[in-house]
Amino acid sequence: MDGALARLRLSGALILVGMLLLACTESPPGQAGGVQGSDGFTYFSGGAVGGAGGAPVSVNTFLWRASLDTVSFMPLISADAYGGVLITDWYAPPETPDERFKINLFVSGQALRAESVKAVVFRQIRQGSEWRDSPVDPSTARGLENTVLTRARQLRAEVQG
Repeated sequence: MDGALARLRLSGALILVGMLLLACTESPPGQAGGVQGSDGFTYFSGGAVGGAGGAPVSVNTFLWRASLDTVSFMPLISADAYGGVLITDWYAPPETPDERFKINLFVSGQALRAESVKAVVFRQIRQGSEWRDSPVDPSTARGLENTVLTRARQLRAEVQG
């Protein structure tokens, strides 16, 4: 039994060392790019998303970056730049700890237009030790969409100079 346990530990250690060594390898220049560079999102090519050399993406880069900026104060559960889906975790503002919000943002299409961004806002109120769903004023989602659009236009203006 002791021999089997020792072999198991040795195997686990070898696998761990192998994984660490693989993580230390360097990609060839131009092979791997960052998630979000100065000219947009990149993926294994060093080029801008949707641009020459980049992986094809169906969402507007300015709207995507503006969406990230707009909800940057909230914890993220999921951010899919290629599908245009941004999902936050629940966030309770410090001034109202018995109320919390969750936001889903959807960016679709290449055009920087109002129809290309949709926000869904969820709200819960704490009653005792439980969180209960509560209605959200529809103007909240529209206001969030307008904030994203305004920020996207600012980002585009900065790039175009």
